[in-house]
Amino acid sequence: MSTSSIFSQLNRRLRWRPTWREVRYWPLTILPWIPAVIFFNDHVGEHVWINGQSMYPFLNPSFNEDLSKDLCWNSRWNPTANLKRGMIVSYQSPAHPEVLVVKRIIALEGDIVYTRAPCPVPTVQIPANHVWVEGDNKDSTKSLDSNTYGPIPLNLITGRLTHVIWPWRSLGAIHWEEFKGRTRVIKGRRDDAPGWD
Repeated sequence: MSTSSIFSQLNRRLRWRPTWREVRYWPLTILPWIPAVIFFNDHVGEHVWINGQSMYPFLNPSFNEDLSKDLCWNSRWNPTANLKRGMIVSYQSPAHPEVLVVKRIIALEGDIVYTRAPCPVPTVQIPANHVWVEGDNKDSTKSLDSNTYGPIPLNLITGRLTHVIWPWRSLGAIHWEEFKGRTRVIKGRRDDAPGWD
């Protein structure tokens, strides 16, 4: 086979344009997958970019240097089951429901939290079916969290962050068990939580 025939075949392939007959079946192969993708994102998991510095230095550790963002896996499978102090969760902001927020659980129902500014009261007992969430940043002005809008209801929680996907140097599982918080919490019992009987 000569070089000219190879180039002519390559040229024909590069100039190939699909005809209507070839294109009309593409939607039939793509459309059935749309509900599956939506179900997967709503009930199994999705990737989430971490914006801002409220979770610095645990997430976005180089935020002060280059404004880079971490990419994390947000598991949406049964997000409110067996919640523990220290877990990082995603939830819909009580102030702006269209915004997905990522914070760390500091206290569970029945616990008493010694709050930080700008919370107007010094202590809060977490009511039934609520959690107290805060950002990891030492500067409380960098995070809109439960110190701003109080304990959040469990039904606002949409997922748990389980893994860092990007950057490569942080790739791996999120070890929330190792978290030692700054906020003082007196652990309580779920039965002690104020709420409806």
